[in-house]
Amino acid sequence: MCDLIEPQPAEKIGKMKKLRRTLSDSFSRIALKKEDTTFEEICVTKMSTRNCPGMDSVIKPLDTIPEDKKVRVQRTQSTFDPFEKPANQVKRVHSENNACINFNKSSSAGKESPKVRRHSSPSSPTSPKFGKADSYEKLEKLGEGSYATVYKGKSKVNGKLVALKVIRLQEEEGTPFTAIREASLLKGLKHANIVLLHDIIHTKETLTLVFEYVHTDLCQYMDKHPGGLHPDNVKLFLFQLLRGLSYIHQRYILHRDLKPQNLLISDTGELKLADFGLARAKSVPSHTYSNEVVTLWYRPPDVLLGSTEYSTCLDMWGVGCIFVEMIQGVAAFPGMKDIQDQLERIFLVLGTPNEDTWPGVHSLPHFKPERFTLYSSKNLRQAWNKSMLSSRTFSVDENL
Repeated sequence: MCDLIEPQPAEKIGKMKKLRRTLSDSFSRIALKKEDTTFEEICVTKMSTRNCPGMDSVIKPLDTIPEDKKVRVQRTQSTFDPFEKPANQVKRVHSENNACINFNKSSSAGKESPKVRRHSSPSSPTSPKFGKADSYEKLEKLGEGSYATVYKGKSKVNGKLVALKVIRLQEEEGTPFTAIREASLLKGLKHANIVLLHDIIHTKETLTLVFEYVHTDLCQYMDKHPGGLHPDNVKLFLFQLLRGLSYIHQRYILHRDLKPQNLLISDTGELKLADFGLARAKSVPSHTYSNEVVTLWYRPPDVLLGSTEYSTCLDMWGVGCIFVEMIQGVAAFPGMKDIQDQLERIFLVLGTPNEDTWPGVHSLPHFKPERFTLYSSKNLRQAWNKSMLSSRTFSVDENL
């Protein structure tokens, strides 16, 4: 270096301009290539930087370096340039980055690397997937309602039994709001005593809700055990019913259709709340609820009388009716005709209300005192003879 002649200022300026143009062209080529960077190049870059703590940028290709600087740059980069590593060092890097190296080797042969296969979908394009109608096989029909049919099915994805609630869509009406409400609410409810929604399948003709399969419900269970359930089973089911209701009530959701048919019972005795078609997320302070909710036998008297301002007490009345039905083996208030008959059956046991026993009852839209027979309230044991057994089992007040 001491024998080199010091260049003149003009020569310095000329070389600097030439160097600047060369670097500018090099950076332009790098910018153009940046979008075309392949996965293999990224792997090589990561491989080189992983073993070089001081390196924080991509290594420039050698052809972008000015001719008079190549030797110097090669010498300074020889400690971390993957193309200049000694054989033993390259071998070590290859072993640490086996997936990337395998990908580079196999890409030319059109094969995937083991690492890519491990993170990709294990199924082939023709394999059954969630969200597809052909992913489930219908086994048998379980029941049919006004707008939906329920089937027992089997998942082709994992082989598990499922319940398929197939909702028929009308072209002029679209998707029923009850189905939309049920799907939207159940997607956010995860609890042991709430039926689990697995999947939603939407086609032009149907909307299918895929639930976990539970083999029976409380209504069928009571039909198989007439005359009332064993007190221990009543306690077990009642506890789970209240626990499931507590879960949804804490999230400001009203079920609004509690009845034995909507309480599923598994073969292990687990009770699950189902059928959230009439459920409603309680908006505060709005009270614009419908009074056309809950099956007649389990509908509370204030709603029967036209009230639209109700809360969790709506569901709790249904719990009381189901409790009595599990003990007795028959419905607590089995109205056979209409709302008038249903109210008469309730008043026969609890007494015909007035402003003294029920303040504000006269303000309810459908309460007309002259329409109802005057009844005095009864002791619950007189109304339901088996409630005497429940007083010991459930610590019921002896004055009831």
